[in-house]
Amino acid sequence: METTAPLIDPFARAISYLRVSVTDRCDFRCVYCMAENMTFLPKKELLTLEELDRMCSTFIRLGVEKLRITGGEPLVRRDIMTFFNAMTRHLDSGALKELTLTTNGSQLAKFAEPLYAAGVRRVNVSLDTLDDQKFADITRWGRLKQVIEGIDAAQAAGLRVKINAVALKGFNEDELFTLQDWCAARDMDLTFIEVMPMGDLGNEDRLDQYWSLKDLRARLEDRFTLIDLAERTGGPARYVQVQETGQKIGFITPLTHNFCESCNRVRLTCTGELYMCLGQEDMADLRAPLRASSDDAVLEDAIRKAIALKPKGHDFDYSRQSVDGQVSRHMSHTGG
Repeated sequence: METTAPLIDPFARAISYLRVSVTDRCDFRCVYCMAENMTFLPKKELLTLEELDRMCSTFIRLGVEKLRITGGEPLVRRDIMTFFNAMTRHLDSGALKELTLTTNGSQLAKFAEPLYAAGVRRVNVSLDTLDDQKFADITRWGRLKQVIEGIDAAQAAGLRVKINAVALKGFNEDELFTLQDWCAARDMDLTFIEVMPMGDLGNEDRLDQYWSLKDLRARLEDRFTLIDLAERTGGPARYVQVQETGQKIGFITPLTHNFCESCNRVRLTCTGELYMCLGQEDMADLRAPLRASSDDAVLEDAIRKAIALKPKGHDFDYSRQSVDGQVSRHMSHTGG
């Protein structure tokens, strides 16, 4: 039946992974993600929790099997567990294979057990440093102790935790092995992410912060034996296994490696804008058709038209020492 035909983009890639930002708000102000004095969206522009349910359920009906909830900080959205609990029905039916989230960890002590009860089994925690002062500096408002307590609670609840660390030259280069050792000791996988040219953050110069993961990997290989893994998780990371510890380390390299050929994901903002590519400005407004009709066929048609516009790839490029393809919106708007 036409309405249940899977979502296939113009390059024959099936869209099975949806990342959904449920809020642009956050209790941190990380320097590479937000300005310190952010102006947040009026609440009426945000999709309600009921609208998010209807939107995600429509995508699931069209073949999305993995749903990652992001923000801002998703757990600061009021009554967010109502949404997670609503998505449980799709896990129970088997239509949804995985429900997960990316978080700064600040609210995990409160939400870890309810998230596990709703069917979440893995969480990604963004953490760039284990130094209290540096953590306070880079998050502006965050407290490292609160995040560590959240990670403790997540592991105690049975959640598998992966740490995402943005590689920043002159900031956490000296903590490469500290982070790696800490994650290995706690049986947590670790993914390093190259800093991306997102948003106008005033004095922040991304070229000064840029630390190539080729260099980072070379430093790891000075100390460890790294085995390349064929594994892909539907995201852009490429993984290695550290032979000496068994630990898995991922590398997300949007600037030195184009990972677009296998891209199976799209991103939905908290206002219902669908970005077919993180590195492009093109987007489709799904809030208007969602609110215009209670008939899901209207929304499905809008989704299909959007997927038909998905580009082959992004155009981030640091090779000429200028940020070509720079995207003007903040990372917190699209969802991390």
